[in-house]
Amino acid sequence: MAISRDKKQALVANLSNAFGNAKAFAFATYTGLSVADMQQLRRTAREAGVHIAVVKNRLVRVAMNEHKTFKETDTSALNGQLVYAYSLEDEVAPSQVLHTFAKTHPSLQLAGGFSAEGLALSTSDVTELAGLPSKEQLIAEVVAQLLSPVHDTTNALSGNIHALLDGVEAKANA
Repeated sequence: MAISRDKKQALVANLSNAFGNAKAFAFATYTGLSVADMQQLRRTAREAGVHIAVVKNRLVRVAMNEHKTFKETDTSALNGQLVYAYSLEDEVAPSQVLHTFAKTHPSLQLAGGFSAEGLALSTSDVTELAGLPSKEQLIAEVVAQLLSPVHDTTNALSGNIHALLDGVEAKANA
């Protein structure tokens, strides 16, 4: 069923806003995916803070042309039925959501993506992004690295204190 011109303009406005604010976009072909599978994908994405959109590729191109960052971006990969995933907070989350979902649903195939800087990403780039840890995981790793000298020092000092206490206890029992 065809959608009205007003709805198309609203979709383009929403997509244009998304291209202006999103950290990253990833897209995948979804031919053969059932409605229940798409609902599951949307639910999974929502939990990860990722937005899912199924929009005509022509409307995506129009929305991209409204931003100077994306005017020169190569859109040759926008072919066929595509589902778009984007996040306003995390650069890696859209790729991770689609990649993880594709592992259990072979009908979904990663096709590419766009960075916030207006660069077109290939399928292999998006797959590599999906393999990166999330922002929270990276922060946790940095904090652990920063705290490791403190933990090492306290462990070393506590070992000396335990040895001293063992020596005092041995003297007291002797």
